[in-house]
Amino acid sequence: MKILHIITDLDMGGAEMMLYRLLSRCDRHSFQPTVISLMDRGSLGDRIADLDIPVHTLNLNPKSPSLKAIATLLKLVRQIQPDIIQGWMYHANLAAIFTTLFYHRPCIWCIHNSLYSLEYEKKRTTAIALISSLLSHFISQIIFVSQTSYLQHLDVGYNRKKSLVIPNGIDTSLFVPSPNARKSIRKELGLSENSLLIGAIARFHPQKDHQNFLQAAALLLQNQGDRDLHFLLCGQGCDRANLTLTQLIEKLNLTDRVHLLGQRDDIPKIMAALDIATSSSFTEALPNVIAEAMSCSVPCVVTDVGDCAKLVSNTGKIVPPKNSAALAQAWKELLNLGDEERINLGQLARERIEKSFSLEIAVQKYEKLYQK
Repeated sequence: MKILHIITDLDMGGAEMMLYRLLSRCDRHSFQPTVISLMDRGSLGDRIADLDIPVHTLNLNPKSPSLKAIATLLKLVRQIQPDIIQGWMYHANLAAIFTTLFYHRPCIWCIHNSLYSLEYEKKRTTAIALISSLLSHFISQIIFVSQTSYLQHLDVGYNRKKSLVIPNGIDTSLFVPSPNARKSIRKELGLSENSLLIGAIARFHPQKDHQNFLQAAALLLQNQGDRDLHFLLCGQGCDRANLTLTQLIEKLNLTDRVHLLGQRDDIPKIMAALDIATSSSFTEALPNVIAEAMSCSVPCVVTDVGDCAKLVSNTGKIVPPKNSAALAQAWKELLNLGDEERINLGQLARERIEKSFSLEIAVQKYEKLYQK
């Protein structure tokens, strides 16, 4: 069965990583995938190509799609002759349903956004998301990665009968506990092996609320400053070139305590090095990074947005968004548990991912949907 995946771009992100993971594990005897990126190959295009999967790029300008790019898209679809066309995220979903006007095949949409995040998106993205509610009645299936996103989209008119939830799956063979990773990252940062490390892995974006994270760090250090306690930020834009970030760190007197790693390719290693992982966002659907940390047996503190509370459950702490005091208090409570109890919580977290959020489970659900 030929499955054509159309995605907006192939830069590092939650939807893009889920596509890559799905492609890395799908049954290639039963399914023949091809990928079209509306923009460029990003950081994942070559990795997908290394799986022996064709990757095509349109180099589309999202502000003004050219007729040439649209013609190329339709030409590629005719050449590939897919049995199913699957879109990933709003823009690519729109492109996917457009192609079915000329090539009549079942169309699947994947939606990774929560609707309350749209006020922080471009107006064009918001318009496409809302227009898609009308178009949703003409496709075969809509996949949401979280129950919260599913309910939000139903409220604005998305087709209920064609909607289902498939949470992102985590590769539990890649994201594993690792004492060596713990030692290696601390050595890289110039820290002792006994240093406590609280981290957030997220691109620099208003929704991720790094300000909340840093303010909570400052609050925690007010009464935990005698501990060898450090904070790590990793992700696109989380580096010393980001003046907004570095100036806030200096203002909060955190320069010696906060480590900025920028975008990295060794995320499993960084995850496994943390004592506590955190999502400080005020909008999410289902963050991969928290599930990845849980798979590494790292207890998590998350804001109560999207399906974060459902994901973490009793293996970590849930706090209100935009509440630095609550975030700092939750960190303090986990630190005060001591190493042994914190390790036990981490083990429960990994068991939860293995049971309900593993990549194998997600791939099986996608493959059953294709066969249906």
